Amino acid sequence: MNYIITFLISMVPLVELRGAVPYAIATGIPMWQALVIAVIGNMLPVPIIFFFARRVLEWGADKPVVGGFFTWCLKKGHSGGAKLEKTAGERGVFLALLLFVGIPLPGTGAWTGTLAASILDWKFKSSVVAVMLGVLLAGIIMGTLSIVFGLNTFAH
Repeated sequence: MNYIITFLISMVPLVELRGAVPYAIATGIPMWQALVIAVIGNMLPVPIIFFFARRVLEWGADKPVVGGFFTWCLKKGHSGGAKLEKTAGERGVFLALLLFVGIPLPGTGAWTGTLAASILDWKFKSSVVAVMLGVLLAGIIMGTLSIVFGLNTFAH
């Protein structure tokens, strides 16, 4: 049951893997298993977010109440992504996305990183790879901190 709960927690926006890994370790799931379960659960919504976030914004761009805001998001995202790519290059964008997702701070993570990549009109494949590597980095950080701070002692 703890495996299923870990998987489900890792899919929740904002909580994601950052909450799933400590939960798993606190319930006695070994770190490597916690990472595998949480990474799979955290990455599952990524393609859906990437492809549909932009479509929702494009759909709503001509709607009366939200149209102005949605249009602004699309224009700002596209110009911001182009500027970043021009300044940092493709590798710089990749590294920035990886670190944004990988450093476990509030408001960062696979959901937010993928949403940003979609709005900024970045390439799907490189975005997903950067997000996945970021998720792995965040999982290792959270797993290590969970063990260092003794969450694994609650399982015994």
